[in-house]
Amino acid sequence: MPNNTPNPSKSISAAFDSVNLINKLVTETINDKKKANVERNVKHLELMLTKEFFTEALTAEQTTEIEACIATGKTYVG
Repeated sequence: MPNNTPNPSKSISAAFDSVNLINKLVTETINDKKKANVERNVKHLELMLTKEFFTEALTAEQTTEIEACIATGKTYVG
């Protein structure tokens, strides 16, 4: 039987993979593929911020960094 218990540390690591990717892509010339990639990762971060197990495991600094990245990504996407 699979373990369906959320793993906060793995989820935080995956979220910061998205943060790092967004931060990298927004420094590059925009194109449709990059725009879609940023948009997809922003949605992932927004979804994760709705999950209590995730937000309770974040530090204040991590929360601020994710929120700033979402704002940056949204600006890039337009």
